[in-house]
Order: sequence, then structure tokens, then C-alpha cells
Amino acid sequence: MIDASVPQSARVWNYWMGGKDYYPADKAVADEILETNPHVLEIARAARDFLRRAITRLVHEHGVRQFLCVGSELPTAQDVHVIAQAAAPESRVVYVADDPLVLAHARALLVGTAEGATGYVGADIRETGRIVREAARTLDLSRPVALVLAGVLAHVTDDGEARVLVAELMAALAPGSLLVVSDDTDVIHPEEMDAMVRRWNASGGSPRVNRTPERLAAFFEGLELLEPGVVSCPRWRPDPTEVGSANDVDEHCGVGRKP
Repeated sequence: MIDASVPQSARVWNYWMGGKDYYPADKAVADEILETNPHVLEIARAARDFLRRAITRLVHEHGVRQFLCVGSELPTAQDVHVIAQAAAPESRVVYVADDPLVLAHARALLVGTAEGATGYVGADIRETGRIVREAARTLDLSRPVALVLAGVLAHVTDDGEARVLVAELMAALAPGSLLVVSDDTDVIHPEEMDAMVRRWNASGGSPRVNRTPERLAAFFEGLELLEPGVVSCPRWRPDPTEVGSANDVDEHCGVGRKP
């Protein structure tokens, strides 16, 4: 059941990205966050652009054809299955979300290619066993999978718990699988980022936390962290036309490979 009175991060993101799938409570907190942190739109766009580059490179350079996206946002023109299947039509993608509105829109709008497949799981990131079981209906877990955690680990505020959840999900995936992480940090504009988190946590939505790049790097323990490591999103392997054209933002990212 959808509670329209409580802001939800996927709907706030949708509002910031110019979408129409949000409620007044989402818009209100989104506008207030913009007032306290004017960098948030630049952050959101940098995170989106990183995900596009990462998915494309995983398809072309690592031969990945399966993606498990936990903590999905509302559908946009740059969803993972669109990016992956444009590069390799046979790609298979599973989206995981705990917001009924996200799932409803996903089932209605996220239609993959005839060669590939797109699946949906209604679950919280803490339900790792359920995520793995249901994802296996669409994905072949004996073959490499890219686990995409974009903006979701911030809602697991305890670092120890977050590391355990990442480890449980990666343990269920085959060798050669990859972990893709991006999340808010607090090193470039710490006052604005801290104010944003305080405002969000006061809204009644799922609590969130900013982490340092070093704390994000801990999620890749036991994995081969690909170059250039954990960096501000615009610095993760920018396209030639993007080199030197973007400022660092408080959204850091990285990609790691399971041996």
C-alpha cells in the first residue's frame, strides 16, 4: 500500500529529474532539500551519467549480460535494461524495489527486448535471501551478474549491517560477477550534504546517511576494485567529450569484480 504522506527517495529523485510520478509530500521535501543543498541536481545527474557509463562498459568490456538492480528508482529514459539491451539485446535485468509505486510503474513500463528479459522483485535490500531466490527466476546465477546498488546503501545507516548485506548478495553470485556502487558522500560540500541528510531524516522517510569515500570503499572488500577506484562520479572513466568538463560532486562510485 502506498503512503503518499511519507516522502520516498525514488519519488523525490523522479521530481528532481523532471518526472511526474511523485506526491505533494515528495515535492515539498525535494524543494526544501534543494534550498539547503543547491548541488543536489548536479549530484543526481552525475550519478545517472556514471550508471550509464558503467553499464555500457560492463557489457562491452566484461561481457556482462545479467544485471541485478537493488533499490530501483521510478522508470526513466535511461534505465539499466534500456542501456544494457541497447548494447546487447540478450541482456537480462532484474529490478528490486520496496516502493509499490515503483513496482507498479516498472511492470507497466519496463519492457525489455524480445531477446532478453526484464524481471521485478518487491523486496527491501535487507531481504537478501528473498532477492536472490526471486532473481533466480530471471537470471542464471551460475553465470556472472552485475549487482547494482545505486543510492540504496545510504538507507542502511549502520556500516556493519550494510557490509553484511553486500557480502550476502555477492556471495550468491558467480565468480566474475561485479559490484557497482554509487552513493552520497560529504567531502566536497560537507555542510550542505549534512543539512540535506538532516532535512531528509526529519521528513519521516527511510533514514539515510552520507559516507566518506573510504567508507564506501569498504563495500568492495574481497573484490578486485577496478580502476580508477572509488572516485567522484564524473571521474569514473568519463567519455572523451566529458573529460575535464565536469566538477567533482558529493556522489562517489566504484566497480569491483568478484574473483
